[in-house]
Amino acid sequence: MIRVLFVGDVFAAAGRRVLGAHLPSLRSRADFIVVNMENAAGGFGLHREGADGALKAGAHCMTLGNHAWHHKDVYVLMQDEGTYPIVRPLNYSDPGTPGVGWRSFDVKTAQGTERLTVVNLLGRVFMEAVDNPFRAMDTLLERDDLGSVFVDFHAEATSEKQGMARYLDGRVAAVIGTHTHVPTADTRILPGGTAFQADAGFTGPFESIIGSDPHGPIERFVTERPHRYGAADGPAELNGVFVQIEGNRAVGIERYRYVEGQESGGQLS
Repeated sequence: MIRVLFVGDVFAAAGRRVLGAHLPSLRSRADFIVVNMENAAGGFGLHREGADGALKAGAHCMTLGNHAWHHKDVYVLMQDEGTYPIVRPLNYSDPGTPGVGWRSFDVKTAQGTERLTVVNLLGRVFMEAVDNPFRAMDTLLERDDLGSVFVDFHAEATSEKQGMARYLDGRVAAVIGTHTHVPTADTRILPGGTAFQADAGFTGPFESIIGSDPHGPIERFVTERPHRYGAADGPAELNGVFVQIEGNRAVGIERYRYVEGQESGGQLS
């Protein structure tokens, strides 16, 4: 059995801080840790500081999303695959897109060594145009060397995330959503054995509007005019999902949330 911890979108300095401070305490509960880092650099993209901090804290793999290319550091980091295990979205149409959209790992567990493949996908509903993520997964799953498959589906619409999970049910171990920064209460194992949660939530400033200082978003809502968004600071939260996997099937899934100063988690069977 592989015990996977997935940590939702790390956002700006507050997110990097709580990740670095709290993730080490969770290492004993997981054989493999995946962290979405697409908002780590001030809320947009991944830079070297964020990548180094995540690896030091215990991350084994870093996924991205629609802000994958926002920070120039990521192009350099992707060239050093041995040091920076980054997985960017799979479903870009350009075959020359830097990096890789999936990566396989040999994970040491209490029972031995097991193969785990991490995939990153971008949704298309209310998002920029990319290739069909459903067809991209069909093509990838034609391979027979993937072992258990864990999917980070970075998408806006919960319906698209639910659709992907149902489409892949029984073919992958887990489909966990990211991007909207608010943890959803639909944690479950689907009939075919695929673990699902529409959004893992984010790792960033607690007193914020999905990471931003509330002033900017509120002014935009009230005035209907553009306003500068700045990352909030102060106490931070870490949101994630624990998934237990046997033979490309989930046997357990648990939501996890930590707020600086308190801790809570919940499980659905």
